[in-house]
Amino acid sequence: MRKGIEFLCWHPYIGLAASVGDQLNSSLTPSLSTGRDLDGHVSHTLSTAASNFVPGANVFGHGNGTASGGSPAARVAAYKVCWPEVGDGACMDADILAAFDAAISNGVDVLSLSIGGPPAEYFEDGIAIGSFHAVKNGITVVASAGNSGPTPGTVSNVASWIFTIGASTVDRAFTSYSTLGNKKKIKGMSLSATILPRRKYYPLITGASTKLDDVSEVDANLCELDSLDPRKAKGKIVVCLQGGGGTTEKGVAALQAGAVGMILTNDKESGNEAFPFAHMLPAADVNFIDGQTIYAYINATRKPTANITPVKTVLGIKPAPSMAAFSSRGPSFIDPEILKPDISAPGVGIIAAFSLASSPTGSKFDKRRIPFNLLFGTSMACPHVSGVVGLLKTLYPLWSPAAIKSAIMTTARTLDNEEQPMKDSSTNDTATPFAYGAGEVTPNQAMDPGLVYDLTIDDYLNYLCGRGYNTSLLKRFTTKPFACPKSYSLSDFNYPSISLSELSGEVTVTRRAKNVGHPGTYFARIKSPTGVSVSVKPETLTFKKMGEEKKFVVTFHPMSHVSDYDL
Repeated sequence: MRKGIEFLCWHPYIGLAASVGDQLNSSLTPSLSTGRDLDGHVSHTLSTAASNFVPGANVFGHGNGTASGGSPAARVAAYKVCWPEVGDGACMDADILAAFDAAISNGVDVLSLSIGGPPAEYFEDGIAIGSFHAVKNGITVVASAGNSGPTPGTVSNVASWIFTIGASTVDRAFTSYSTLGNKKKIKGMSLSATILPRRKYYPLITGASTKLDDVSEVDANLCELDSLDPRKAKGKIVVCLQGGGGTTEKGVAALQAGAVGMILTNDKESGNEAFPFAHMLPAADVNFIDGQTIYAYINATRKPTANITPVKTVLGIKPAPSMAAFSSRGPSFIDPEILKPDISAPGVGIIAAFSLASSPTGSKFDKRRIPFNLLFGTSMACPHVSGVVGLLKTLYPLWSPAAIKSAIMTTARTLDNEEQPMKDSSTNDTATPFAYGAGEVTPNQAMDPGLVYDLTIDDYLNYLCGRGYNTSLLKRFTTKPFACPKSYSLSDFNYPSISLSELSGEVTVTRRAKNVGHPGTYFARIKSPTGVSVSVKPETLTFKKMGEEKKFVVTFHPMSHVSDYDL
């Protein structure tokens, strides 16, 4: 029986109290005195992991359908470890570790952590330490990879015993077109609840052209709050640029200035990945290239005009999935020999439950309340995998966390719905394992992986020994004395993926495959990376019974020097 999925309800704020001391005041920090979700994040992630079937789920009428968590009917426990009103949002290690202790004591089967910070060496990382003890107690720990992509080396939650999840797109879009006065239609994304009259065109103006006298052109172009002049913006559609303050607050700035609509264009860094947001006025978000087209039209036209069409839900988008630009990328800053993230899952435009204590945009100016919301992030991707883990735990209650992780990784898919290699949304080039790990999660295939790569707690401790951890440091991970082996090679670490940070000479890697399916014979299929010769011995493995394990070795021979190369 699944006992619990998700990580964040009420928990004593011992770490927070020690950190802020006299500043701690429940009147100033409302979430201290309640277990209620006040910002919607946990409601969204928890319902994605384990909600029952709920018909009529939609956001302002868009995307209507029946919602369900990955493990419907699962029992859930929630542990509150963050207080958003303190600083930039206080999530103290002491509180996180206390929540791990509570979850272990409560006997949960899965922990879903849509939380993280900058990567740190494991003995300094509260999540890494807490998750190790959870895995030691048979709990699979699933965590988000972070939202600092597409910059390389930004992935977080990188411990080998954590299941680290990147975010990918889905085949659904919420489109809204900006029709310019020259009849050119620009495809954008939106979840605006209000619409403009059809076929009526409004003056089109840039944020910089509507600036108040004492405001810089940069701030006005970004449509920062209190930067736009109502005398110039009233009755017009304002073009704002991504960057600076909050995305939805740009719409608030335009609305407060009397604008009838907003076109939000990506900056160059945001690239060609546009997202739908629940703006408070008719609005469309467009990519960088299309944004440049709009600016060019304004600059070349004496009286530019535009209209914004109502939002339309479009299904069957191709190609999909692709890797979200914001999803943090490998290689791991802590240990590039462990490929991170481990896998990708839907994290763009996810509709799930939302707290009625918060507005859909999170803006203090937004008084709307809705039971479902559409969000983006590896926070949204993480509970998708948590739900799959819950299902596998139900099917195979004796499988270890490593076996469950292996089953999901080794059955992942790297092709999109056009049977082409997954793309990277930030560049539209082919994505790499540093973005998607082993690939996109495919739940049905994970039920029957055939073989798994299993790991024990001793394997993880040996791995830490190989990183130079002494007896003192190991005490953070195990309460029993542990004798490190005299020698240890990461090539013997039975991880489901193989990552070589530098290949200056021949390298041999050993793996142990355990049969969890019917008796059968497996054949090695090799697709060598450019510049590398790869061989597998033996080339076939025959298993005669359930639970049987066999070894094989993979040898990598560089044709030329290869560095930071992932396989």
